[in-house]
Amino acid sequence: MTRRVLITGSSGFIGGHVLSAARAAEDVRLRLLVRTPPATPDPAVEYAHGDLTDPASLHRACADVDAVVHCAGRVGGDAELLRQANDLGTRALAGEVRRAGVARFVYVSTAAVHGRGPFRDARPGEVLLAPASDTSRTRAAAEEHVLAAGGTVLRPHFVHGRGDRWVIPGILALLRTLGGLPDGWAGLQSMIDADTLGRIAFAAATTGPAHGAGRVHYVSHPVPVPGETLLSTVAETFGLFADDTPRVSAETARQRVHDHPAARHHLGMLAVDHWFTDESLWSGYGVEPGAGFAARFPAYADWYRGQAGAAAPGIRASTGV
Repeated sequence: MTRRVLITGSSGFIGGHVLSAARAAEDVRLRLLVRTPPATPDPAVEYAHGDLTDPASLHRACADVDAVVHCAGRVGGDAELLRQANDLGTRALAGEVRRAGVARFVYVSTAAVHGRGPFRDARPGEVLLAPASDTSRTRAAAEEHVLAAGGTVLRPHFVHGRGDRWVIPGILALLRTLGGLPDGWAGLQSMIDADTLGRIAFAAATTGPAHGAGRVHYVSHPVPVPGETLLSTVAETFGLFADDTPRVSAETARQRVHDHPAARHHLGMLAVDHWFTDESLWSGYGVEPGAGFAARFPAYADWYRGQAGAAAPGIRASTGV
């Protein structure tokens, strides 16, 4: 049976990986919500023109589809524009989901809705929402609209892989600022690669029970990554330090990042645990998590090397808080 799926944000980081997962599946008819038509339209894809900041433009976007995967939204910038796109735009989309009787509604959010942590072995329903940025606050509001519509919310923490312009670039900036690896102060981190996240999001939209009372899942590899492993893997992959480079204490690290906002932000994130657990995710949607970060990351190194912004990224609030 052909499954009809609408994807929002398909030209973005996560949405692009959801689109790839959908293209690889059989018997799927795709509709993409776009603000402007592509220069070279895909004849196998239907395009619905709409903008989250213009709720009226979303009318009938969900008509005759079986599932919606919502990946679109704004990151950083003006607080009112964030509210219009992430909060009010998702509310309007949820209204269209209800009006069209869509069976499955999936929203890719962020674990940053919980705030700065620390979080250790946190499971769905155990941690309160405490967003610390306008982006995270409006995404928490978007979650409420999705859950009220009976949808599913996916909360990744650190997402790496092709298209990432925040996590690994920020870690590189931190390592270069520190001038060495941490001396025992880095926390456990939940990680997921973007390809697996895309497959999970698509699976959530096409498998399992249809239209329930609203579900929240943390999307992370089952094994959290020790912060020192995370930093040493990135450093070794890019050949940053010699074997005899001294380790950096927590106090020295704080001193060295003081005048470097991007590095300081990532130090704050990596110095405490952000470990979220959800065993039911993988068995429930029939997706294999694959190898852990240390084994998988080197495959993405060439892509990261090709990004001009990898050397000196700015802070973006899409994944952080």
